[in-house]
Amino acid sequence: MGHSTTNYNLDQKFDFSAALKKSIMTVLGIGAVLLVAGIILSMTGGHDHGAEEGAHAYHWYQRLFANLWINNVYFTGIAVIGVFFFAIQYAAQAGWSAGILRVMLSLGYWLPIGAGLLIVSYFIVSHDIFHWTHAYLFDKNDPQYDYIIDGKGGFFFWPLEKGTFPIFFVVRMFVFLGVWIFFFNKLKALSFEEDRVGGTEHWRKMRTWSAFFLVFFAVSSSIAAWDWVMSIDTHWFSTLFGWYMFASWFVAGLSAITLITLYLRDKGYLEMVNENHIHDLGKFVFGFSIFWTYLWFSQFLLIYYANIPEESVYFVERLQSDVYGPFVFVNLILNFFLPFFVLMTRDAKRHGIFLKVVCSLIILGHWFDFFLMVQPGTLGHNGGFGLMEIGMFLVYGAGAAWVVMSNLGKGNLVAKNHPMLEESYHHHI
Repeated sequence: MGHSTTNYNLDQKFDFSAALKKSIMTVLGIGAVLLVAGIILSMTGGHDHGAEEGAHAYHWYQRLFANLWINNVYFTGIAVIGVFFFAIQYAAQAGWSAGILRVMLSLGYWLPIGAGLLIVSYFIVSHDIFHWTHAYLFDKNDPQYDYIIDGKGGFFFWPLEKGTFPIFFVVRMFVFLGVWIFFFNKLKALSFEEDRVGGTEHWRKMRTWSAFFLVFFAVSSSIAAWDWVMSIDTHWFSTLFGWYMFASWFVAGLSAITLITLYLRDKGYLEMVNENHIHDLGKFVFGFSIFWTYLWFSQFLLIYYANIPEESVYFVERLQSDVYGPFVFVNLILNFFLPFFVLMTRDAKRHGIFLKVVCSLIILGHWFDFFLMVQPGTLGHNGGFGLMEIGMFLVYGAGAAWVVMSNLGKGNLVAKNHPMLEESYHHHI
């Protein structure tokens, strides 16, 4: 075997096979059936806790809305992480990853769809998900006036009057999603142009664009975390929440990239990707699982031992709840203990089977993380994990998989004129 990338078919295209289409559609179908069953159960189960909750009677569709929000935020995050990780490779002038750049970029194909769903769902679900959208909270003459939320009102409603239309909040949502999609399209166009033209000019351009994107993403992802998730529990706040949500997205995105890479290798694609590249992906998953845990524990520990009531209520309503208490431990087991103990050894990070199991469970685990961020603040004790949750997760997961895999088949699988392809081929750790 020669020592040059010329031995490989660099014009390889991924064939989105009938068998894979059938598998994804099957998952989608199962998810849809479970989702409908869950909705029907929720409608007929009639969890009407109106008596306990005063004026806020619980309706079945609130649980559907909470699920819509969880999945929209989660899968949009995984999509933008693909673009983020792609940009990091260029900003860091990384050579090892040259063979799998298109896999990272492919996650971004879900971004325009995810963004559309997120924006549309916001206008449908906002009153049921975001407590601060209710005008009476800002009316000093109303018995339900809330001075804490009133104090934060400018962040949502500026420059309009508090309690009207949250224009500042909505504009931020449009700008963040719009700019993320813009950068995805820009980087994608440059990447495919490089295939056509060759040379290093496009690599340099991508490096510059990547640097701009990373700066924008650092700020926007953090504010998006406050807007889309932290503002659900309006009284509570955590100064590291932006990092926390980013870490959750990042580990899930890395797991998705690893799973797609392993799938393609099993099918005979990406011949130049060897176990050293897989080892690196495994190290990222392992390392950032620990990073996520560090943030989880920092947030928990500081808030818990400070014991300020309006801060600690966030953890109290999760840990001491019959509904959510067990999932706090599911979250830690799937997202920390499992990757920590399974991927600790060098060999485990080089074996596809370990990575497939761990990455699949991590994607589920971080969904539970978002479930715990959203449901307690929106549904209280009416929430839970049942058919509706499983169904919605499968529908979104299958939909995202279809979009990513079908688009992956439209262009070259390998960035064939990447200046560091040779380095990637000789990558050894």
